[in-house]
Amino acid sequence: MTGPGAQDLAQRIEDFLAAHPPATTDPLDFLRARYDAGLAWVAYPEGRGGSGLSRSLQRAVDAQFAAAGAPDNRSHVNGIGLGMAAPTILSFGTPQQIDRFLRPLWTGEEIWCQLFSEPGAGSDLAGLATRAVRDGDDWIVTGQKVWTSGAHNAQWAILVARTDPDQPKHKGLTYFLCDMSDPGIDVRPLRQITGEAEFNEVFLTGVRIPDAHRLGEVGQGWQVANATLNNERVAIGGRAAQREDGMIGVVTRTWRQRPELRTPGLHDDLLRLWVDSEVARVTALRLSQKLASGHPGPEGAAMKLSFARLNQKLSGLELELLGEDGLRYGDWTMVRPDRVDFYGRDAGYRYLRAKGNSIEGGTSEILKNIVAERVLGLPPEHRVDKDLPWKDVPK
Repeated sequence: MTGPGAQDLAQRIEDFLAAHPPATTDPLDFLRARYDAGLAWVAYPEGRGGSGLSRSLQRAVDAQFAAAGAPDNRSHVNGIGLGMAAPTILSFGTPQQIDRFLRPLWTGEEIWCQLFSEPGAGSDLAGLATRAVRDGDDWIVTGQKVWTSGAHNAQWAILVARTDPDQPKHKGLTYFLCDMSDPGIDVRPLRQITGEAEFNEVFLTGVRIPDAHRLGEVGQGWQVANATLNNERVAIGGRAAQREDGMIGVVTRTWRQRPELRTPGLHDDLLRLWVDSEVARVTALRLSQKLASGHPGPEGAAMKLSFARLNQKLSGLELELLGEDGLRYGDWTMVRPDRVDFYGRDAGYRYLRAKGNSIEGGTSEILKNIVAERVLGLPPEHRVDKDLPWKDVPK
């Protein structure tokens, strides 16, 4: 562990482990104590699960706890909560909201999902139609959301709804924290090309959300949602991995173990994608260093765009390498998984599941616009409905 405060931090972890032996401490008590000690998100402020240190230290902290046999906080199930909801709540939440939600979110006691996309507003999120109408100290929410990962396991959701249809579509939105156990919420599975249903459609019928669970100001939903989306893209595509981690590692292992499958053409394809993967990995390292000093920006869109392209090309190359074996598909049984087990499944699953990488977290087409306009500074795409009241936009 290196960097400012690293030595002291390593000693603090050793002291914590001595006071809370993982083998004899109740897992939930251990996680709660770790949060309270500021050893959860080390970059978060003191009293919020962190120590106000560099974000670059997080990987080493997690590794030190894992080596000691510390319990996991269900990060494989709660990626949306940890990677998207938590930083948004920290940035825009009231002190009461931060105190209420961050601790049980980090410990894995409460799992989160994301109620953003709709049947008519996926790529154009600002066009969403789910309505939230003020009723005293509450909001009454009615609408339909779609492609909601993990909604069948979630206790809470981050939700964007339209609160003022007389405003242009980007200005009439408000952001809420929604209790998924509330009456009026119906979660239905969406079976995917892989056979399983990690995604869901969610129907909200007269769901009552307290104004105390509004995140940010009324009408500030687009700004808050963009903070969430930037964090989501970094979480999906901006992970600073080790060399040959991820899909490139899967393909190179197959190449080394199955020499009889090699051809000159496949050799060239693999080398080209290995170089591309290395460029993406080093770029992710640079992005992680930038994140250590602030919030994610539009550069995360470029990383997520690259991630989707590489995953799809590499999963296709894996099938080619395997020949007839690549045509086998292990299991098409309808199940509702609690996570995407991308690397623990067979090549057929990876090939099919990778098709979703260019949709989830923002479609590749939309991300190209973001990179062009916000990173490269190119002229924005012409949008005829940008300043029209939402209610007047053709549907």
